[in-house]
Amino acid sequence: MGLFKKTVKPSQQAYAVVTGAGSGIGQSFALELGKRGGTVVCADINLAAAEKTVSLLAELGAKGFAVACDVGQAEQVAELAEQAEQLMQHPVTLVINNAGVGLGGKFDELSLEDWQWVTHVNLWGVIHGCHYFVPKFKKLGYGAIVNVASAAGYTAAPEMTAYNVTKSGVLALSETLSSELKKSNIKVNVLCPTLVPTNIIKNGRIPSRYSGLADHALMNFAMTTSDSVAKLTLNRLDKGKLYTIPQLDAKLFWLMKRASPTLYAKFLGFSYSFFK
Repeated sequence: MGLFKKTVKPSQQAYAVVTGAGSGIGQSFALELGKRGGTVVCADINLAAAEKTVSLLAELGAKGFAVACDVGQAEQVAELAEQAEQLMQHPVTLVINNAGVGLGGKFDELSLEDWQWVTHVNLWGVIHGCHYFVPKFKKLGYGAIVNVASAAGYTAAPEMTAYNVTKSGVLALSETLSSELKKSNIKVNVLCPTLVPTNIIKNGRIPSRYSGLADHALMNFAMTTSDSVAKLTLNRLDKGKLYTIPQLDAKLFWLMKRASPTLYAKFLGFSYSFFK
């Protein structure tokens, strides 16, 4: 009978927690899960934004709950993990660690407070999400994790030092967890996009000399949408794939970096020398 055992798709009828669910990719994840029959706890530092996502879920006929949460605060994520089960009256089966902030600028322009701010959300938020949900998945006997990183985690683009470091950490964490948790029937997927139209520039800390240009590029030259990215990521999670690299440019950078990291670093340095 084991040969005919039905494969469970993590994104179908999930009991999910999505952080940063009030807008952008997080909201798209929540709505896509709702379309797939899921129940979603929408966590966001902005409760009103999370409540808006819940109202959109209701319009789809899906059930959602809004929770205020600063993912960089360990005790708040611990409480979220417990509260989610109570609200849904079911163990959590999927966590999407999506909450993130943007930070740009040259290395010597960044303060230590800037570093603390971006790691608080982008790296510690993901660590906290994995820390508190993995033991629950192990106890349940299965589960799934989507960690939202970025192509910045492997492109190492100049003037994005701190942001790059946080996303590289998320990528490494996800790769490690994928290996460690396979035997526990816990699937892991890491999302590494380039430009996706969200509010990350407007809500981030980006130098004024190029914040307008960056926001314009984000909204007009992204080559994808947050809805498309969320759908693709969940489909790849269901197939047991570790990486989701949605855009052509992200794939190209991935191949260049993996094929010849030394040549890639030289190319990056040479190209940057033309910018002032």
